[in-house]
Amino acid sequence: MKPISRKNRGFTLLEMMLVVMIIGILLAAAVHYMSGNVDVARDVRIKADLQSITTELKLYQGMNGFYPTTEQGLQALVTRPESDPKPTEWHQLMDQVPLDPWQNPYIYENPGKHNQNSFDLYSAGANRKAGTGTDIGNWDPDTK
Repeated sequence: MKPISRKNRGFTLLEMMLVVMIIGILLAAAVHYMSGNVDVARDVRIKADLQSITTELKLYQGMNGFYPTTEQGLQALVTRPESDPKPTEWHQLMDQVPLDPWQNPYIYENPGKHNQNSFDLYSAGANRKAGTGTDIGNWDPDTK
């Protein structure tokens, strides 16, 4: 009987485990280096949402002469408000109000604490608590 040569034997368990370990290390490194991009993507999305909602709010104000009240909120862009001041010329400006990247509604205040002649529009951020310093809003020079 002829002995099996190294060429025909295949891989040993040790060699297979070594390959799996190397792949695992490479994946872990890739996840570590890519994690910062997720935060950048969230910030870009928030800024885009704030810009889009601000455009619709300005259109609402242009048609009616005032912004929705805090109580009417951003929902005034989706459904006609029933509370005063009622808009004289109302059109549905959005199909639905977007949620921030953490699936929370954007916060709208009129008049704003930061923009006293206008409105504040912001996301409470990753901690989901408004007014804690993690807020990302339209008073930020980067989001205007």
